[in-house]
Amino acid sequence: MNRPWIEPAFDRRFATIRILVLAGVLVGYSLLLQRPSGVRDWGFAAAGLVLCLVAGKWVFGALLAQSGLLVAAHALGSGTVSSLKVLAAVTLFELAVQRSGRRLAAGTAALALAVAVNRFEELPGGLLPVVYKMCIVAGVPLLMGAYVRVTRDAALRAREYAQQQELRAEQRLLAGRAAERTAIARELHDLVAHHVSSMVLRVGVARHVIAATSTPDPRITDVLDDLHSSAGAALTDLRRLVAVLRAPNRTGPDIGSLVTPGALPAALESVVEHIRQTGLTVTASVDPGVARLDAVRGLAVLRLAQEGLANVAKHGGPGAHAELTVRVADDAIHVTIQDDGAGRARPPAARPSGHGLIGMRERVDLLSGRLDAGPAADGWRLTAELPLSANDVEPRL
Repeated sequence: MNRPWIEPAFDRRFATIRILVLAGVLVGYSLLLQRPSGVRDWGFAAAGLVLCLVAGKWVFGALLAQSGLLVAAHALGSGTVSSLKVLAAVTLFELAVQRSGRRLAAGTAALALAVAVNRFEELPGGLLPVVYKMCIVAGVPLLMGAYVRVTRDAALRAREYAQQQELRAEQRLLAGRAAERTAIARELHDLVAHHVSSMVLRVGVARHVIAATSTPDPRITDVLDDLHSSAGAALTDLRRLVAVLRAPNRTGPDIGSLVTPGALPAALESVVEHIRQTGLTVTASVDPGVARLDAVRGLAVLRLAQEGLANVAKHGGPGAHAELTVRVADDAIHVTIQDDGAGRARPPAARPSGHGLIGMRERVDLLSGRLDAGPAADGWRLTAELPLSANDVEPRL
């Protein structure tokens, strides 16, 4: 099979260098050593050079023509026979590098036969010298070219084998990840979903029992209703997450992002209302432009708001007030959550800690964003900046 010897960009440079080297060698040999005596010798030299140059594209035909030219030059007594042998040997070398099989055997035989015809008058007494010269002129370029071709093919096979091994390793890694996802999904379902489902059922029973009493306390009813709603939402989200872990490439109504496109403002408002039910006073300012965010960034903003407000509710103390600001500006989404410091009387250990802040930072880092969190002048402040995707940027006129 005819395979490219070298890369195309380098091949063009090599062809130019090849032309210059061959022309320089032939001209130097003709002018300094051989010194052609007439137009005929210069004609043979030019014809040999042209054939060697076109061998870059038609190597087999050029070799056959050079073999015939070599016989003609010897028959007419031209002084360029030696240089024509060199050019023919170079062409045979290139043929051996590029091809194998019948054409290579035919080209080698043609050049060897040309050498034998030129030494026909020495036969049969000079058979051994003639055979030796045939081996030098035709055999050495053949062996050198074949060696280069075999080495090149071995390198190509080694490269293909390495690529196959890399592909197999990647496939094994993907298979391992899929198996790990399946195991995590199974554990989530077995360890968490079962208990959340049980909680939902028990809260439902408690609601019916309290409703059956003569004077149910409305505060207890409100708490149970909120707990039932929160547990049901958590169970729905957990089932979606399990579905994503089991089949990350599937799409459907129950699989994929937990925030549908355009629903982020309403989802943020729902988060704020839920946090207010815990007794925390929250002021929210949400840029309507967040409705254009893609699902990944929309989910990141929602999780930042949920975790940040949950930390304020947990560590801010009684009577705390929090401000949530989400705006789109300067090709980025800016999320700011700040409390007024009502809970600063708590010991430092009670300040935001655990895995929530770590999880938020990892989520922001995945989107090449920036997150800062720490004490502010009047409380605790969390700021996050997420760069917009190309589809989220509004065209500017």
